[in-house]
Amino acid sequence: MKFCKKPVVIEATQYDGTAEGNRKIIDLLRGSKTPAFMDTVIRNCTPEHPDGFDYPVLKISTLEGDHLVTPGDWVIQGVAGEAYPCKPEIFAATYEPA
Repeated sequence: MKFCKKPVVIEATQYDGTAEGNRKIIDLLRGSKTPAFMDTVIRNCTPEHPDGFDYPVLKISTLEGDHLVTPGDWVIQGVAGEAYPCKPEIFAATYEPA
């Protein structure tokens, strides 16, 4: 069987990676089923720096687990109040302004 997706109007905000952008997303999702929060990620492990470097990142506690939000991602609020990040190219192919 084939199915078509129902037309649904969503709320979405594009994340810019700034401290102000962090606060905007965290405030937007405060009290929701899927809140956003700041976390620390270790990256760039090299022989000279085996422990890598810590840096802060924005994450959303989605229904499937914590997801990293990167600059340019859209944060979508779904029909059931859940939120999740969406890559810009997927967002552009899937959504248009209402």
